Amino acid sequence: STSFSTIAMEGKVGWGPKWQHVPMAPVDPILGVAVAYNADSSPNKINLGIGAYRDASGKPIVLKCIKEAEKKIANDPAMNKEYLPVQGLDPFLKVTSQVIFGKQSKALAEKRVAVVQSLSGTGALRIAAEFISMYAPGKPCVYISNPSWGNHHNIFRKAGLKTVTYRYLNPQMGLDIEGMLADLAAAAIGSVFVLHTVAHNPTGVDPTPEQWKRVADVCEKKRAIIIFDTAYQGYATGDLDKDAYAVRYFSDERGLELMVTQSYSKNFGLYGERIGALNVACADEETAVKVRSQLNGIVRPMYSNPQLHGARLVAGVLSDERLSAMWQQELTDMSQRIVDMRSALVGSLNRIGCPPPSAKFSSWNHITSQIGMFAFTGLSPQHCDQLTKKHHIYCTRNGRFSMAGVTPSNVDYVANAMKDVITSA
Repeated sequence: STSFSTIAMEGKVGWGPKWQHVPMAPVDPILGVAVAYNADSSPNKINLGIGAYRDASGKPIVLKCIKEAEKKIANDPAMNKEYLPVQGLDPFLKVTSQVIFGKQSKALAEKRVAVVQSLSGTGALRIAAEFISMYAPGKPCVYISNPSWGNHHNIFRKAGLKTVTYRYLNPQMGLDIEGMLADLAAAAIGSVFVLHTVAHNPTGVDPTPEQWKRVADVCEKKRAIIIFDTAYQGYATGDLDKDAYAVRYFSDERGLELMVTQSYSKNFGLYGERIGALNVACADEETAVKVRSQLNGIVRPMYSNPQLHGARLVAGVLSDERLSAMWQQELTDMSQRIVDMRSALVGSLNRIGCPPPSAKFSSWNHITSQIGMFAFTGLSPQHCDQLTKKHHIYCTRNGRFSMAGVTPSNVDYVANAMKDVITSA
């Protein structure tokens, strides 16, 4: 049969099949885990791949504060389903920047933060990438930690930007701060530095406050375009203010211009609502107004208007003192469950005498020293393959476990499976 490309070369476009030349896209390494898990009929299967919260029985939940906010929306006769403005829901925009920058933020008080609602954190990053591609001189290189969230590179490359990595993790699963600083210091002036605000994905390893100060020094010296990617504020430690330390230090204490993405998937459990924001802290109010106009200009041809219901939920909770307090308690509860499961897993591994995953480790303590949703276990791709093949435990092949998938009823099963794949390798 004649291929589409052959027909096109002969000037006969439109004759015959159109898209047979399109190759199959590779399976997403994270989303593919869920596909494989769903296809497994084993009653013992465990999903430690996708980053979504589960309760102690392994079930997804809707937060109580969200249920209350939904009742208020449903019972409000003034509510409608009209299009939102391009930039998003105004009550949401007023509160979202306060969550990350703080109510006492200098940048907010001076009205120099441009903010638009986005399709969660991924959408916020995509808007930021497009903006940088359009307006940063020379299309600067984007520096992303090694390792990082698997989608980071794709997002910036789709905007025509080159990405490279900077060192982040040492062999003992601690922060390689000297390597990180050296790589960022070697970057060209005006490069883009992508930083994780808190609960680094996939490692759960964050800089200390003193280390953040050293990172800020390099950012300032290199006149970097700084992007703080924020997916776990409040979820990491249960404390919204503590989890926002890095952003507030860079913005208020150092006076640096920066971009901050926000996702409300994890901390509100609004995974399917796709609610987030992009904040751009500028040098002055006049610049912020112009930046906001261009962010709107990016959104309009991309998806025109953001989503309504989830934005109403977040704004409804954050603008209600009772619901906001309820939310913060639920954040504490979710965060503590993850901490408890980290301790339970390490305790079980120690009780059964499971050796560390390689000679680089002297213990399993790196699991309890990490924070956030994920544990970077140190298991090899081969270990992970065997966990799935022999024990029906699904995780990404870099050894990242979603600790939300570990429960009191399956933690010993997970530990014994880990021992089996390590000792039989």
